[in-house]
Amino acid sequence: MIRAFGDINANALPESLPLFPLSGALLLPHGHLPLNIFEPRYLSMTEDAFSSGRLIGMIQPEKSHTDPIPNKETLFPVGCCGKIVSFEETESGNLFIALRGLCRFRLNQELENEKGYRRSTVDYAPYVDDLREDTGKINDRPRLLNAVQQFFILKNIDVDWEAIKTAADETLVTSLAMICPFEAREKQALLEVKNMMERSNLLTSLVEMALHSSNYQTGAFQH
Repeated sequence: MIRAFGDINANALPESLPLFPLSGALLLPHGHLPLNIFEPRYLSMTEDAFSSGRLIGMIQPEKSHTDPIPNKETLFPVGCCGKIVSFEETESGNLFIALRGLCRFRLNQELENEKGYRRSTVDYAPYVDDLREDTGKINDRPRLLNAVQQFFILKNIDVDWEAIKTAADETLVTSLAMICPFEAREKQALLEVKNMMERSNLLTSLVEMALHSSNYQTGAFQH
């Protein structure tokens, strides 16, 4: 069950965040995102985060390919601040961490790069409602579940359907939006919508469009 963050308010969030640009990785408020940290610059970023509130800004590059100039790829303007809620260090020195999404942010001024990873001042003001539970409802829950079930079969994604069917609306939409294998711009659109109800509508549309496209590609609509 998703709970509001009673111990966190907008004033407690830092004015700047370390940025972890990762295409296709979507962190939503109240969601949980597992990450494998292995690049030296992001190991440094994670270690620094442990000593400064355990907060990291997840954000997507606008292009999914590797930029020829490191740390200079253009980023989408909106990301999500996440708090490290668990971690495990491997024998090889990698870190497995889990982030809990707190609040979306808009990028402001990028700061000087000191340790190989990017930092920026950020603005949470447009998204302060993220810090509370979204009590909105899915417009057509059976339609969404039916579409997602077909989509997961198509993509060979194995999930606990009993848990999905009994999940609260916000938990359901947040979890499905984060795990569905959409393109980066589609993931970004899911991040930037106003609230959970709009996100559920967009999620349903994206899944149904993917199914429709797949049916045409396989000739399902040919006569």
